[in-house]
Amino acid sequence: MKGRTLSVALAVDPVTAETEFVETVPVPGALRRMGPLVRPYRHIFLGALLLSGVGMVCDILTPVLTAAIVDGPIAHRDAGALALPVSGVAVLAGCSAVSSWWRRRIIAAPAAELEVGLRAKLFRRLQVLSVGAHDGLESGQLTSRAVTDLSMLRRFFAFGAPTLLALGATVILGVLVLFLFSWQIGVVESLVAVPLVALATRFEKSYGRAARRAQDKSGDLATIVEESAQGIRVLKAFGRGPWFGRRFEREAEALRGLQLEITGLAARLWTALNLLSALGIAAALAVGGYLETRHQMTIGTLVAGITLATFLQWPIMGFGFLLAEMNQARAAAERYWEIIDTPLDIEDPERPVPPPAPLRGELRFENVSFCFPDADYELLKDVSLALRPGEIVAVVGATGSGKSALLALVPRLYDVTGGAVTVAGVDVRSLRTAELRGLVSVAFEEPVLFSASVRENITLGFPDADADRVRTALEVAQAADFVADLPWGLNTRIGEQGLSLSGGQRQRLALARAVLDRSKHTDGHIVVLDDPLSALDVTTEEQVQRRLRTALDGATVLLVAHRPSTAAWADRVAVLDEGRIIADGPHEQLLQTCPRYRELMGGTDEDSAATALTEVVSRT
Repeated sequence: MKGRTLSVALAVDPVTAETEFVETVPVPGALRRMGPLVRPYRHIFLGALLLSGVGMVCDILTPVLTAAIVDGPIAHRDAGALALPVSGVAVLAGCSAVSSWWRRRIIAAPAAELEVGLRAKLFRRLQVLSVGAHDGLESGQLTSRAVTDLSMLRRFFAFGAPTLLALGATVILGVLVLFLFSWQIGVVESLVAVPLVALATRFEKSYGRAARRAQDKSGDLATIVEESAQGIRVLKAFGRGPWFGRRFEREAEALRGLQLEITGLAARLWTALNLLSALGIAAALAVGGYLETRHQMTIGTLVAGITLATFLQWPIMGFGFLLAEMNQARAAAERYWEIIDTPLDIEDPERPVPPPAPLRGELRFENVSFCFPDADYELLKDVSLALRPGEIVAVVGATGSGKSALLALVPRLYDVTGGAVTVAGVDVRSLRTAELRGLVSVAFEEPVLFSASVRENITLGFPDADADRVRTALEVAQAADFVADLPWGLNTRIGEQGLSLSGGQRQRLALARAVLDRSKHTDGHIVVLDDPLSALDVTTEEQVQRRLRTALDGATVLLVAHRPSTAAWADRVAVLDEGRIIADGPHEQLLQTCPRYRELMGGTDEDSAATALTEVVSRT
C-alpha cells in the first residue's frame, strides 16, 4: 500500500521482495467513529446489553441463595425447607439461559445488517476513488478489509462490546456483594484485581500492534493467492509455479509467526489471569476458613463467598479474551476508516455546468500537463491538441511517452495537473463525472471483462440496450460469429476476467462495448480507444476498421496507434515524444516529413517510408 492514500503498514524490499513491517499510524478513535453507524441499532444493542446484565445478575444471586440454603435448611437439617430456595436456584439458572438465548436471537439480524451496511459503504467509496488512489491499493488487502475485517467488527458489536460492558458491571456488582458477605474476602478479591488490570492494560497495547500486523499480513497473503489464480497461465508457461509457491509459503510462514506471537501474548495473559485468580481463591479460602474457625463467619457465608469468588474468575479472565477481541476490532476499524478516509482526487464540482446542448463532439487539450501521484516528474508537458467534431485522431509515441495517460484524462480517470481538457468548450472538471462519462466511450488495450454473460459485459454502460444494438456492436467488432458459437450465445458466462476467451476475442468484446450505439449522443459522441486492435490479426483489423468508420460516423475519436495500418485509418496523427507533441498531420505527410514518426512506424529512411506508404495505399 502506498503512503499517499493509506497509513503505511508494510514495506517491500525491492531486491528480495520480502515484506517488512513498519510502524502504522493509528486512526484516532476508530471504534468510537463507528458510533453513528451503530446508532440506528442502539435500542437493540442496549437490549442485548441489558440481557447480558440480567444473566450475570442471575449468576451472582445464585451464591446468595446458596448461602441461605447452607445456613438455613442444611444447617437445621430441614429437608422440607429446601424446596423453595432450590427452586429459586433453578429459576435463576433458567433466567440466565433464556437471557443468553434471547440476546443472541435479537442481536443476530441487526449485527448482520450493520455488516452489510459497512460493506456497502466501503464498496461505494472504492467506486468513487480515483484510478490513482486504486493504484496504491492491493486487491488482496481490499478483500481482507471488505470480508474478514468487517466480519470481525460484526462479532465485536454483536457479542464483544455488550459482554465487555456486562462483565465490567458484573465484577463491580460481584465485589460489592462479596463485601456484603465478608469485607475481608472482598478486600482480598479487590487486591487481586489490581495486578489483573495492570496486566490487561499492558496486554492491550502489545496485542493491538500484533493484531494489526497480522491482519495486514493476511491481506498480503490474499493478494498472492489472487495474483497466482489470475496469472496461472503465465506461471505455468514460465514454469514459475514452484517459485510462487515458495513465495506463498514464506508469507504464510510470516503470518504463522505473527499468529504465534499473538497466541503467546494471549497465553501469557491467560496464565497470569488463571494464576492470580487461583491465588485469590486460595487467599479468600484461607481468610474465610480462619474466620469460620474463629466463629466470625458462617459456613453458608464462606461457601457463598468462595462460590462468588470462583464465579468472578470468568468475568475477570473474560476481560483478557474480550480485550483481545476489542483490539482486533480496533485494528479492523482502523483498516476500514483508512479506506473511507482516503481523499477523493476527482470529485464533482460544487456548481456543475450542464452538458452543452446540442452536444458538439469537439475535444481539446489546452496546454495540458500531467504528473502521476507520487511521481517526481511530469509525464505530459504543455500538450495542446484539438479534435474537430467527427474527426478521428491517432496518437503515436514510444512506450512510456504518455499516450495512455493522455487518453485517460478525457473521462477523468485522472485529472490534469496543468492546463485543461475541454469538451464542446466546457472544461471536463466543470461537468458531473456521470454526465461526462455518459458522453465518452472507452476501450482499453488490456480488455477488462467481468464474470458475467457476454450480453452483460457488452451492455455494461447501457444495460437497457436492445438486441439490435448489441448485434450491431458485435458486428462492428467482428465478434458476432464467435459469440454465436459459444454454448449459450450472448448468455454465456465468460468467467473471471474473460480468461475463457482468447486475447483477440476479449479485445473485440471490449471494443463492442465501446461502440455500442448511444442514440441520445449520435453526433457529439466521443470515443477513446487505447490501441484496442493490438491483439487482432491484420485481416480482422482491416474488417474492424471498415466497420468502425461507418459505426463511428459523426463521433469524435481519439485513439492510440502502434501499427501503420491503424495510424493510416485516422484522419490525423499526433506524434507524442517525451511528453510533448512534436508533429501533427496526416499519416502520409508525417512519413515524409517526421523522422521520429518514420522510426516509430518501423522505418528510418526515405525508402522505408515510401515502402510503408505504398503498403497503406494498396490496402486502402
